[in-house]
Order: sequence, then C-alpha cells, then structure tokens
Amino acid sequence: MLDLAFIRSNPEVVKEAARLKNNSIDIDALLALDQQVVALQHTVEDTRAKQNQLSKGIQQAAKEKNTELRNNLIAEGKKLAEFIKAKEPELNQLIEERYNQLLLVPNIPDPSSPVGKDDSENVPFKYWGEAPKFEFDSLDHYDLMLKHDLVDIERAVKVAGSRSYVLRNDAARLELALVNFAMDKMARKGFTPLIVPSMARDFCFVGNGQFPKGRDQVYEIKDQDLFLVGTAEVSITGMYKDEILKGEELPLKFVGYSPSFRQEAGTYGKDTRGVFRIHQFSKVEQYIICKADHEESVFWFEQLLQNAEELIQALELPYRVVNVCTGDMGDGKVGMYDIECWVPSEGRYRETHSCSYLHDWQARRANIRYRDEEGKVKFAHTLNNTAIASPRILIPLLETHQQADGSIRIPEALRPFMGGQEYIGR
Repeated sequence: MLDLAFIRSNPEVVKEAARLKNNSIDIDALLALDQQVVALQHTVEDTRAKQNQLSKGIQQAAKEKNTELRNNLIAEGKKLAEFIKAKEPELNQLIEERYNQLLLVPNIPDPSSPVGKDDSENVPFKYWGEAPKFEFDSLDHYDLMLKHDLVDIERAVKVAGSRSYVLRNDAARLELALVNFAMDKMARKGFTPLIVPSMARDFCFVGNGQFPKGRDQVYEIKDQDLFLVGTAEVSITGMYKDEILKGEELPLKFVGYSPSFRQEAGTYGKDTRGVFRIHQFSKVEQYIICKADHEESVFWFEQLLQNAEELIQALELPYRVVNVCTGDMGDGKVGMYDIECWVPSEGRYRETHSCSYLHDWQARRANIRYRDEEGKVKFAHTLNNTAIASPRILIPLLETHQQADGSIRIPEALRPFMGGQEYIGR
C-alpha cells in the first residue's frame, strides 16, 4: 500500500496512477473516510484527556473531603466513559474500512513505463536469438509430447479435472532438471535457495498484493485460513512479516521453489491445448528485499532481468523483453518487464517470465522494515522475477529443439541435470 500521508499530500498523483492502471478506486471517497477517522480519533482523544482531568479533580476533591464535588465529577466521568465506549466500535469500524480501501490503492508507476490500457500496448525493446526455420513438418509441443509419451492429459483430467496434466518419462525428468538448473545457477550467484510452503495464510496474500483483489485466482483450503500459493513470492513475503531487519544485512536475495497453483478464472476456452495454461505448475522465483532507495531498486530490477535472460540464453531459446504498460502491470508495480519466448507453432512470443519492482508497496502491507545506519526504521523495498516456470517453459523448449528425425535435442546446459542425455527420442 501507499503511505497514507503521501496520499493526503498528493491526491492528484494517486488519482492519475489509478487512471493509468485501470483502477476504479475513488480517492476522494477514501480521503473523506480518512477525515472521518481523524475527526473521530480527535474526539475520542479529547474525551480521554477530559477523563484524565476529572480523575485528578476527583482525587483533589477527596483530599479536600468535598463529597458533593467528588460525586459530581464521578458522575461526569461515567458519562465520558460511556461516550468513549459507544464511539470506539464506530472508530474501529471506520479504521478497518479505511485500511481495506488503502489495500486497493495502486502504486505510482515509473515515468519510464509506457502508458497503455492492456498487454497489446506493451513495448518490446530487446530481442535475442533467431526464430528457428524448420525444413521439415514441425510439430507443436502437444503433438511432440504425445509422440514421445511425455504427457497424459486424459488420465490427469480424470484425477483432477480440466487444465490438469501428468508429465511422463523424459518430460518428468526434464522438469526436475529445469528446476535444479535454475536453483543451481541462482545459488552460484549468491541467492539463498529456499523450498517454501505451497500453503500460506491470508496475511501472506494480503502482504504480497494478491488479496483482496485476486481471491478468484487462488485456491482456498476451507476452514483452515490456508490458501495455495501461485508463487514462492507469497510465502517469502509472509516469512518476513512484522520483522525489523538489520540494514547491513540487506539486500536479502532468495531463489525460492514451490509447487504453485492458480485458478485461471476468466480464461475459459483460452489456451486449452497442451500445457500452456494449467492449474498446477512448478516455479522457481527470484526475490529480493533491499533498502528503500530508488536507484538500488532499479539496479536489482535490471539484475533480476539479466539473471532470467542468462537462464533462457543457456536454454538456447529465442526471446524478447517487453516493457509492460501501466494498464497491464498490476496495482503494486512501479515497473515491470516481461520476457516472452518464441513459440514456433504459434509464430509469436508468449510470456514466460515477469520481472517487477514495487518500492515499499508490499513491505508496508506486510510490515517488513529495516533499521538504517542512523538507527531509523524504514519500510524495505521488494522485487521479484521468475527464474523458471514449468511446464510452460517446456513449450518453447520442446518446439524449438525438435529435429528432422522427430527427436528433441536437450540443450547442453541441461544435460548435466539429465544424466548426460543429449536427445529425447533418439
């Protein structure tokens, strides 16, 4: 969330951010609610101050043995206590309403982010690799997986319903190899490897920004205050809730793995073939907590992007990087890049990685702070980016590396994690 003091002082800036992000929140209504809270807080505080004065008066009257005055002051004190008792629930309700509205306020996008309404206005700014040109009848990822007995969707649907899959044989090994490859590369860069819970409490999703807006995308475990995460980012944010970190320990750099889950609400009929849009996937996530400094955030933002690019380049996959526009980046982001890998069967790039920096928007929600060199406590900045998400990454990988004889070449970088195997189906 944004600092309430900032919203009070810069309402037009926040309104413009909401407009750019297609967020319908009424900032004027929020500020009017805030004024109600402040006014009632002052009233309650003033009444408590009167109570304190009355207590002193009661003590003085007792010393002077002025019974009549003492009784009058006690009666007046009871009225004040009843007034406070009546007003406190109203005040608490207004504070809760204000907090719930603050959760919906978007972050301020960086001026370098393109203005646009949706993903059609994202701006590509970097390309790497050349799209393969096959001199044979190439197959899409699903036909390749069926050809080599790599997937069983029919039986998976019997087990878990639509958008489910079972990876078989070398596809199962390949996914584990991709996870290990990403974890290994990031650990060598100084990121702390984590395997985090795939279940998290409500506060983790609120802190991360998935709640309250994104509840329809999240699986709930009924009556448990537990939900299934769509990324290790949720769990890592929750790990540091309400903590004050040592400034000298920052940045904290993590690479977290978790089985991940997503409802895919609102996508009926989209990407139904194969394993592009599914409910369960394996994800390795980069995550950083750093000091509250814009330049430092931008440095790590670019570093997280570079890390992901190095992984994709090692997999020998053509891709592009797009600067995500204001209308597509989501409420919490200051800036966002997507990496999109080339999918030969579709003749287009598809998103495989999302890289974001959020300043203190998440840290305020999760109350993640640090103590700086001067002893001042500040909210930290947070950033994240995908390292690998599978099976989605299998789509460009299988299609790009298919061979004329029908086999699939395993990129050299993955072979140490596949027991030295060079091909699938040869």
